[in-house]
Amino acid sequence: MHNVRTYRIDSTGHETIRTARTTPFEDNDGHRKQKGASRIMFDLFHRKRKAADRALAAYQRELIDTHYREVDTMYTKMRMWRHDYRNHIQTLKALAANDDLAGIRDYLDKLDHELIVLDSPIKSGNAMADAILSSKMALAESRGINVHVDAHIPIKLRMSELDLCCILGNLFDNAIEANAGLPPSERMIRVYMDMKGSQLYVSFTNATAAGKQRKEHGRFHTTKRGKDHGFGLLHIDEIVEAAGGYLSRNSEDGAFTTELLLPQE
Repeated sequence: MHNVRTYRIDSTGHETIRTARTTPFEDNDGHRKQKGASRIMFDLFHRKRKAADRALAAYQRELIDTHYREVDTMYTKMRMWRHDYRNHIQTLKALAANDDLAGIRDYLDKLDHELIVLDSPIKSGNAMADAILSSKMALAESRGINVHVDAHIPIKLRMSELDLCCILGNLFDNAIEANAGLPPSERMIRVYMDMKGSQLYVSFTNATAAGKQRKEHGRFHTTKRGKDHGFGLLHIDEIVEAAGGYLSRNSEDGAFTTELLLPQE
């Protein structure tokens, strides 16, 4: 029990003192309410964080599945062509037996066209990276975007090839979307990958219809809309940080650049 004194002065200036006895529970009532409010806020934050983590995990699975399908489609087409190789040889032999030189030339021209379509235009030294870069390059070109890729990956990186493909696929997807609001003559994506010292340097530059973006709390915020907006950038940041790499983003009027340094194994 505690004694609590209260002072009161009436209109005549007379002062009265009242003493009341309170229990510790009454004394701590405000503290209990404050503690309860803090607990509610903590629980709310924890639930929101768990929901965000689940959404990010779902986005990562979807992204990996998408990139895997793109790579698998390219390899499937290559396997199908190899499977038909014997049939092509037999057809050419039949044409040669009939001295059909015009037919042989026509058939070879058709095969050459198929090989050009199947052959990866990117020769970086990393088959998985070649597949995802080639797939995204074809997608960008189909949307009227001028694309130039100069990629060389002569080392094995500390991160997995799957993580590397997630980074490249995400950066390409963002670059493709940023070009969407531009006239065809202004659409552009430039990709450069090569060694800088002992690390792999990666640079993505794309044209954008947006003006110069400002950072909020040290980060650029995505302009995408939808339930998955912002997850791509977050995923890239997490992969690079886990590998001990470096990442920099720069926004200018009409252009956006992302640069990375990725350590080797």
